[in-house]
Amino acid sequence: MAPTYSDDTDVRKMNHLAQSTSPYLAQHVYNPVDWYPWGEEAIALAKKQNKPIFLSIGYSTCHWCHVMERESFEDEAVAEVLNKYFISVKVDREERPDVDAIYMAAYHAMQGGGGGWPLNMFLTPELKPFYGGTYFPPQSKNGRPGFKQVVAHLGQAWENEGAEVVKSANEFHDQLIARLQVGAAENPAGQLDESNLKLAVDQLMRGVDWENGGWNASGPKFPQVSNLRYLLQSGDAQARQFVLLTCDKMMNGGIYDQLSGGFHRYSVDGIWLVPHFEKMLYDQAQLIELYLDAWLITGKVAYKQVVEDTIGYVLREMRHEQGAFYSAQDAGSEGKEGKFCCWTMRDLAELTDDQRDVVVKWFGMSPAGNFVDFSDPDPLPNLNVLHLANPAMELSADERNSLADGIAKMRELRAARVPAATDDKILADWNGMMISSLARASRVLQKPEYLDAATNAYGFLVQELHDSEANRLAHVWCRGRKDDSDQALSYLHMLQASLAIYQVSLEPAYLAMAIKLADASYEVFYDKENGGFYNSPQRDDLVLRLKGEYDGATPTASSVGTMQFHLLAEITGDKKWLEAVEKSFTAHQSILSSSPASMSLLASALDRQLKAKQHLVIAEGDDDQLVEMLVVAQQVYKPRLVVMGNQGAVGAFSQKLDSLDEKTTAYLCEDYTCKQPVTDAAALREILQSDKAKSLLEMD
Repeated sequence: MAPTYSDDTDVRKMNHLAQSTSPYLAQHVYNPVDWYPWGEEAIALAKKQNKPIFLSIGYSTCHWCHVMERESFEDEAVAEVLNKYFISVKVDREERPDVDAIYMAAYHAMQGGGGGWPLNMFLTPELKPFYGGTYFPPQSKNGRPGFKQVVAHLGQAWENEGAEVVKSANEFHDQLIARLQVGAAENPAGQLDESNLKLAVDQLMRGVDWENGGWNASGPKFPQVSNLRYLLQSGDAQARQFVLLTCDKMMNGGIYDQLSGGFHRYSVDGIWLVPHFEKMLYDQAQLIELYLDAWLITGKVAYKQVVEDTIGYVLREMRHEQGAFYSAQDAGSEGKEGKFCCWTMRDLAELTDDQRDVVVKWFGMSPAGNFVDFSDPDPLPNLNVLHLANPAMELSADERNSLADGIAKMRELRAARVPAATDDKILADWNGMMISSLARASRVLQKPEYLDAATNAYGFLVQELHDSEANRLAHVWCRGRKDDSDQALSYLHMLQASLAIYQVSLEPAYLAMAIKLADASYEVFYDKENGGFYNSPQRDDLVLRLKGEYDGATPTASSVGTMQFHLLAEITGDKKWLEAVEKSFTAHQSILSSSPASMSLLASALDRQLKAKQHLVIAEGDDDQLVEMLVVAQQVYKPRLVVMGNQGAVGAFSQKLDSLDEKTTAYLCEDYTCKQPVTDAAALREILQSDKAKSLLEMD
C-alpha cells in the first residue's frame, strides 16, 4: 500500500513539506511544527532570522520516528516552542544519505558512538552542530531529558549566549574535521598482504554467537551481510560453519517472514525471534545473495527456498508497475507495530482443528504470545511472531498436508488485513543492489523471469534517472519526479547492476553503460589526489564531504566503488580503473591494517586484488550453448570468478579468444593462463567443479 499524501480536501494547515514527494516528509506535512525540507530556503531563513536549525532525520518505515512524531511533533505545546526558537528541518535519510552521514558522524563524535533514527541535531545557521540526540521522550524520565525541556533550554541558550554556542560549534566542527581527516591522505606503512585478510576474519570471529548465530548475543541483531559473505569467501572452515549457522537461525526466526517471504530489518533480541517489522529493499537484495552463496556451497534446499520466497515477495509487493522497486514497507499497520504480521490464537478461528493444531506447533504459537510493543501506550495483547519452533520436527503425511492448507488459509486471512504502508520512492542505489541479485539468481536458479525483472527495472532507471548527455544519474524517482542530489552509491550500485547483468548475458551494451557510470563516478566522487570515494559532490549545503569508514547495513561508497572498479579493470583491461583501485587501498591502508573487519566489502576487494585472477571468457558461436554455459558459470561457488565475453569493450586478452569451429567456447583462465577450451556446458561444469573441489580441499 502506498503512503497517504496530502490533498486539497484536508482542511488542516500544511507546513512547508507540502510539495515534497518523499513519503517520510509527507507523513509530517500536517504536524503543527513548521517543518521545512532541507535546502536553500530553510538555510537562508535561519541566517536571516539568526535562528538555530533543528534538524530531524528519519525514514518512513522507522518505528521510533513514528513514536516521536506521535508523542512530540504532533503536540501543539512542543511545536510552539520549536517554532519560537528554531527553523525546523525534516530530512528523509534515504533521499539524502549524504546529509545523514555528516550528522550521524557528528553525533558519534559527541556521544562516543551509538546512534540511530530519528536523528535529532541542533545546528547553527552555518549548519554546524552544537547538540544532538536520537529518540527523546516527550517528558523527562529515567534520567533522560524530555524533548520539550531540551528544546526550550537550547532555544534560550541561543538567545542568551548565542556567541558562546557558535564558538563551541565552530570548535567542535574543527575537531570533527581533524577526527575524520576529511580530504587528508594517510601515511601508509608497510604493504597490504594476505595477513590483512586473515586479520579481518579473526576480528569478525571475535564475539560471535555460536548458539544463535550473528553478533551481539543479547541483541539487537542485524544481518550484517557484508561481514557474513566475507567470511564465506575467506575459505576459513570455522567461519563457514558460523555463517551457515547464522543463515539457519535467521531463516527459522521471526526476522524472516514465514508466510510471505522477505526479511525484516533486524531482531530486537538475541535469538532472531522478535523483529522490528519494517522490510527494506537493500536487506532483501543482500540476503538473496547470501542465501545463494549458502545454497551453492551446501546444496541445502531450504536456502534455495528462502531465495525464491524472498524474490517472490519483492516481485509481488515491492515492484512498481513499470518494473523498478520500492524502498521499504512499514513496521506497523493501523498505528500498531507488527499488527499486519503477527497472530493471536483467535486469528486462527477459520482454520480446521487439524490445521490449527499443527500450525500452532510448527510456528511456536501460544495463548500468551511472544511479542509486546512496550513503546505503545495501548499495546495489542497476545501477539505471536511466527517462527519455526523446531525445524527438525517430524510431521506425518497428514500433518504436512494440514500445515500446507493452514498456511494457505493464513495467507488468505493476512491478505484481507490492512497492509503496512509501502514507501514508494524508487532509489537508484537500492534498485541497483536488487537488480544485481536478481540477475545472479536468474542463472543460479535457472529462472529467466528473474533476469526479465532485472532488465526491466534497469531499463526504467536508465530511462528515467540517467541524463545521457550530461552522464549524470538522479538518486530518487517518486511519482514522476526525480531529484538532483547526486549520491555516489547510486552511481556505484548501478555500475554494479550493469556488470551483474553483463556477466549473466554478455550483452556489450551493459558493459558500455558500466563504463559510462564508472567514468561519471570517477569524475564526480573519486578522490583523485588521495583515493577512495566521497559520498557526494562538493555542495554548498554540506559542511563536510565525507568518505565512509564502516560497512554497516549497506556498504560504503569506497567499498562498493573499489570492488566494482576492480571488476571493470579485469573485464576491460583498462589500467585507469586498476590504478584507482590501488590508490583506494592506499587511502584506506590504516583501516585495512588495524580494523579491516569494519570494511568487510573493501576487504573482499582486497582479497580479489591479492589472489590469483580467475576469468571465464566465453566466445559465442552459432549454437545454443551460451545460456547453458552462463548458467553453469553461476552455479559453482567461485566468488572471485569474473565472466566475460570477447566482444565489445573487453580487454585485448579476451578479444583474442575466439570460438572454435563456430561453437560457443569457454576458456577458464587463472592469471591469464587458460585451461584447454571447452565447447559444451557439461564439460565446463566439470572443469569448474574440479577447480572448486581443489579450492575447498585447500580451505579445509
